[in-house]
Amino acid sequence: MDYQLQVITLPVSDVDKAAAFYTGQAGFTLDVDYHPAPGFRVVQLTPPGSACSIQIGTGLTDAPPGSARATYLAVTDIQAARQELTARGVTVSGIRHKSPIDDWQGGYEPCPDPQRRDYASFADFADPDGNTWVIQEIGYRPPQGA
Repeated sequence: MDYQLQVITLPVSDVDKAAAFYTGQAGFTLDVDYHPAPGFRVVQLTPPGSACSIQIGTGLTDAPPGSARATYLAVTDIQAARQELTARGVTVSGIRHKSPIDDWQGGYEPCPDPQRRDYASFADFADPDGNTWVIQEIGYRPPQGA
């Protein structure tokens, strides 16, 4: 039996502001904006290339706005992802990597992992409510000709 993760619900205080952030700055695709009744609205958005979407809205969750923590986005080039997001106006932390990676005890050093190993490099950002995201590099391949 397969169990596919399809949707993650994020608690937000202002659905329109959050939707504008995710589409205009984070680059997510708007899939659905459905509000059939007062007190209920679901906006579904999908990160580029992802099989899993997020939902924001009204009447979806009783979690406090901004309480979602450390939702991961996997990317193949963390430097390019950070540059893309910052160019759109997203405040993204500096890139960091696990150190020492062979006997990792929770420490980090600035910049991507020198060997660009999978699961070793990270950066963070937050939406307008403070829901946090972690960008993690997996499957890096240097650009052709580099």
